[in-house]
Amino acid sequence: MVSEYLKERFGTKVYKLSLSSGCTCPNRDGLIGMGGCTFCSEGGSGEFAAPPLPLEDQIRLARKRVDAKIPARIPPDERRYIAYFQSFTNTYVRTEAERIKLRSLYTEAVRRPEIAALSIGTRPDCLPPEILDMLADLQKVKPVWVELGLQTVHEKTAAAIRRGYSLPVFEKAVRDLKEIGVEVIVHVILGLPGETREEMLETVRYLAELHVHTAHSNNTPSAELPAGSGRAIDGIKLQQLQILRGTPVGEQYLQDPFPVMTLDAYCALIRDCLDLLPEDIVIHRLTGDGPKSLLIAPLWSADKKRVLNTMKRVLNTT
Repeated sequence: MVSEYLKERFGTKVYKLSLSSGCTCPNRDGLIGMGGCTFCSEGGSGEFAAPPLPLEDQIRLARKRVDAKIPARIPPDERRYIAYFQSFTNTYVRTEAERIKLRSLYTEAVRRPEIAALSIGTRPDCLPPEILDMLADLQKVKPVWVELGLQTVHEKTAAAIRRGYSLPVFEKAVRDLKEIGVEVIVHVILGLPGETREEMLETVRYLAELHVHTAHSNNTPSAELPAGSGRAIDGIKLQQLQILRGTPVGEQYLQDPFPVMTLDAYCALIRDCLDLLPEDIVIHRLTGDGPKSLLIAPLWSADKKRVLNTMKRVLNTT
């Protein structure tokens, strides 16, 4: 799990600071589509992020929230954090001025002594050469993680959720990122409308195969990753579909409810997903907890303690 991995890698417990880059998304501004992916909230899945203030102010506010969880025995100047830019598409720039501003923001982040790593959430279709050059330069200062929102390997589901790119685009993004030495974390949503349990497992199985350097799209082998690139997928985030108010999938559910997994069924699915994954893929997330004020379903996800206890019980059952 990620907490143990971070402690081993950095020699101390590392905490995540949710920050804002100020980027929007090509699936919202009309370049690809309008309104974003059907599951994405108005906050771009970043409701818990600091407001888009100057970085120093963002970090101060984020640390105020996070530091309450850190034992007092750890002095403030010894605490380490991940600068995490989650909401919207954090490598999407439309002008040269925006690109320069984004480079300046991330450079400031990696140069701060309390920041152990930089984690950037983005779309696979928003990694042009100039952005890859920026990430390569940042990687020379601190570890850089790029989180790619794959969600599903199935093109029919991708079209239904308005993802806006095809699977080969994702595969190219992974190859490009590995060529510059950036670590790749893949986000998967379980329980998307219309997907069967086996189809969800096929997405995880695909990532396990990609990890060993051969990707598959519609059962057709695609290009291998570069020789010597090491791990193809460094980490994975698994979470249940969060059906939120104000989203297209939320409206769909309210008008014509579709099946939602029970907590026990979800935990059993997670157990089977983990059985498919190589041991050296770091598990960054096993469940999601969206804003309770927007949550329509599954309501059990709002009780995080219950979710974690149930998951622990199911995963420990042989």
